[in-house]
Amino acid sequence: MNRTIEYKIDKDSAGLRVEQFLKRKGYSSQNISEIKRMPESVLVNNRHYYMRNLLTDGDKLLIRICETKCSKNIPPVKLPLSIVYEDEDIVVLNKPAGMPTHPSLNNYTNSLANALAWYYKEQGKPFIFRCCNRLDRDTSGITVIAKHLISANILSRQTQSRKIHREYLAIVRGQIIPKTGTIRAPLSRKPGTVIERTVDFAHGEDAVTHYQAVKEINGHSLVSLCLETGRTHQIRIHMKYLGFPLIGDYLYNPDMEYIGRQALHSYKMAFTHPITEKKMEFTAGLPDDMKKVLTC
Repeated sequence: MNRTIEYKIDKDSAGLRVEQFLKRKGYSSQNISEIKRMPESVLVNNRHYYMRNLLTDGDKLLIRICETKCSKNIPPVKLPLSIVYEDEDIVVLNKPAGMPTHPSLNNYTNSLANALAWYYKEQGKPFIFRCCNRLDRDTSGITVIAKHLISANILSRQTQSRKIHREYLAIVRGQIIPKTGTIRAPLSRKPGTVIERTVDFAHGEDAVTHYQAVKEINGHSLVSLCLETGRTHQIRIHMKYLGFPLIGDYLYNPDMEYIGRQALHSYKMAFTHPITEKKMEFTAGLPDDMKKVLTC
């Protein structure tokens, strides 16, 4: 993607080298190295600058990102996309259940990445797939894709520092008691499988999930879950550990009476925009298959 980012230098930033200023904005050393290799990538007051040059109060700094390559092994495929929001730096999507995020051996042409590759190919834009919150194939809802190397790095840092708020909705059988709480149970790979995870207090990675029962209807409970950490299958394992596994979960609770996939939906994401630094919040309503469980 091509992107020109403009910064107005104030007196608090005057005297900094360009690279120092960019690091304060969240650019990594690798980002800066890559930008230096791009043509005419740093301009100050419309003049070429080096990363070591000093900035002064009132300067207009332009960073020109020029990415010409596309992701390897992601063939563009025309597939439906539900775009919630898009600007020059990010695209927010409502992913349907049944669509993998990335291509894999048995899902090489039906992923979200394939669909986005087609979407940008039709616009004549190169596209490198950089997903900020990978959802399981059968989990629906909000996911955020960075459109260039700078937004990807800054969102990744927000994820690592737990500054991105993620709320999921899930359906379980029965009445959850207590109605609200926090699950702290470390997770690791289950022995003998590359896919499944398990609670492992001896060797697992820290995992924290906050839950709250939203409503109970038709013998099921709708549960809101907020993640502090983002481990693989975290919600699915934590709810099973609590004694209330998600219905429809073929790996951990193959209860398919009312739904054919795990009843899990990425309902809300809130974060600071990686470039504008504005507060952003996006939601996606409950999908029809989960609504049906609560109304049938």
